[in-house]
Amino acid sequence: QVQLVESGGGLVQVGASLRLSCAASGRTFSLKAMAWFRQAPGKEREFVTAINWSAAFTRYIDSVKGRFTISRVTAKNTVYLQMDNLKPEDTAVYYCAANTLSGIYSAPSVNSDDYDYWGQGTQVSVSS
Repeated sequence: QVQLVESGGGLVQVGASLRLSCAASGRTFSLKAMAWFRQAPGKEREFVTAINWSAAFTRYIDSVKGRFTISRVTAKNTVYLQMDNLKPEDTAVYYCAANTLSGIYSAPSVNSDDYDYWGQGTQVSVSS
């Protein structure tokens, strides 16, 4: 079992920055990749970004490229999402997810079905 706890959400204005954190505990030696998904009201959950735990390969959805940065500190079992130049369309509940089943050097998946552990979510609201 892996437990994930997110923090760092909040209400900000357009153009502001936020940093989300997701701390993993439990069987952290099994981590292969971690990702952030988000779900806006009335919309399906969507992939935002992911990072391979061993080699730090990253993937981003096009709408956040150049604005969001995912990183991880393996010694702390923590993944971060630095969000800059936030836009109203970034408003959503952000979920941290962990993959423990893929290969250690596999590119991180964009498919939510490939992530077997999820955090409780943290709200990010961007006002105009």
